[in-house]
Amino acid sequence: DVDFWIIPIIQGFVQIEELVVNYSEASDDEKSSPETPQESACVDDIHPTFLVALISRRSRHRAGMRYKRRGVDKNGNVANYVETEQLIHVHNHTLSFIQTRGSVPVFWSQVGYRYNPRPRLDKSENETVPCFRAHFEEQLKNYKKQVIINLVDQTGREKIIGDAFLKQVLLYNNANLTYVSFDFHEHW
Repeated sequence: DVDFWIIPIIQGFVQIEELVVNYSEASDDEKSSPETPQESACVDDIHPTFLVALISRRSRHRAGMRYKRRGVDKNGNVANYVETEQLIHVHNHTLSFIQTRGSVPVFWSQVGYRYNPRPRLDKSENETVPCFRAHFEEQLKNYKKQVIINLVDQTGREKIIGDAFLKQVLLYNNANLTYVSFDFHEHW
């Protein structure tokens, strides 16, 4: 009886823009010159119009401030999880690309308020396995296949988290997951 009073909302971001792409090499003057042979072409083929939408949705599970909410919970929800979908509509076709991000799905935390506190593991590898599994089973149910890009510093203070993440991926051993480690510090 109270459904009338409940308003569904999301915490996220939505932006939709119409873009016109001019990919022709010739200048506008050359195109309009009487000496330039004119091909009969659809205006859409010369300057195609794209409708681009970007939609980000933040999960209500384990939302929190950075450095205060980290890792995974007992249900497989990771901290600060966001799903971002990019939609492109052109020539009556719609394409979608979905990217998700969230905290590394192991039990870890950072204590203190100073900048970049040292991370620590809060539970053992065996205690983490079922929660890690729950997280990726949900991911694979929703998205079928995933490429995991680990952005954790592989040599510094975050190494303990990166190592625990890789270990869990290897224990899970699922053919629908591809794991890639990308260290920003190495490419800086």
